Amino acid sequence: MKNVITGATIERSFNPTDKFPTAHIDKRDMQYLYKDEDVYNFMDLETYEQIPITAETVGDALKFVKENEICKILSFKGNVFGIEPPIFVELEVIDAEPGVKGDTATGATKPATVETGAQVKVPLFINRGDRIRIDTRTESYMERA
Repeated sequence: MKNVITGATIERSFNPTDKFPTAHIDKRDMQYLYKDEDVYNFMDLETYEQIPITAETVGDALKFVKENEICKILSFKGNVFGIEPPIFVELEVIDAEPGVKGDTATGATKPATVETGAQVKVPLFINRGDRIRIDTRTESYMERA
């Protein structure tokens, strides 16, 4: 079992007839505003309240998310424990090595850096300045945007 609030894990065997109450997880749409050192700031779209979330809680969830994007903030009893980024994002490639001619038959890929600083594997025909669509669940290239 893993405690989603503290991150602690416990090994325990369960009886197949054991029943547990369902945990009520609150998911709220919030806008990612900016990062200030080790704190990410979000704004509730309904109340316009700003909420700071630590980098430890965020982890790699915002790897492909730009400022002003809408994310889902997960909380249990008022304690934020996770962030769900948008499923698909469109980002500009800021750095990509040139493709090698003749390598296309193998479906080869090359690393590219997007505007958030994250790296993703892209096909050889993608160049600097291209806008691409990325699936944040798999962290993979989907298509040109």
